[in-house]
Amino acid sequence: MPMDLSPLWISLKVSATATAAVFLAGIFAAWLVVRINRGKIIIDGLFTLPMVLPPTVLGFILLLIFGRNGTVGRFLQSIGINIVFSWVGASVAAAVVAFPMMYRSVRAAFEQLDPDLIRVARTLGKKEGWIMRRIMIPNAWPGILSGTILAFARSMGEFGATSLLAGNIPGKTRTLSQAVWSAVQMNDRALAKRWSLTLIAISFVVIYLTNHVLNRDSSSGRLSLGTRIKQSFRR
Repeated sequence: MPMDLSPLWISLKVSATATAAVFLAGIFAAWLVVRINRGKIIIDGLFTLPMVLPPTVLGFILLLIFGRNGTVGRFLQSIGINIVFSWVGASVAAAVVAFPMMYRSVRAAFEQLDPDLIRVARTLGKKEGWIMRRIMIPNAWPGILSGTILAFARSMGEFGATSLLAGNIPGKTRTLSQAVWSAVQMNDRALAKRWSLTLIAISFVVIYLTNHVLNRDSSSGRLSLGTRIKQSFRR
């Protein structure tokens, strides 16, 4: 009997969707926090909160928000969108859990940029959106890329919040982590080992890519301020 690979495909679909959402949200959130002065500590704490809260607590909060009794959940259901017990719900849960990984990596990369680059662009009359697209993002790409990879890995390994919001439905919402748990519950150690090895292999590749990006960035050295300004304004 062929092995059911649906947990792998569901995990990849959920992780890719969550990572795409987190990529955009993380960059915008980091850019916002770097620019503001008042309330930065509070906003940063809210953005980082999913990193320290138990996944089951996050899942319960998401269930309250997107469930049938929640305002958001009722509105989405009225327009034909169902979050609970769907792969979309699994993506939402994975995105919430992975968001702090992306946000903190991008924020650290933005804060390490030479402030003279920003000052020169502002002196030349460039708008903040142009500065973010043409200067901040290109010069912070190693941190953005490593944050994206870490967010993808965290999405792949998510279990608690996904189980509460999307359930553990075979062929529909069952991810790799849930497949391991289900196999253990059924005392199928061989299947649990295969799925565990799959997750370990994916995690190893993610760690290798992250280290490769960081090592390449550190070995490339820093360009002079004049060179970076020229490169940024040529884009």
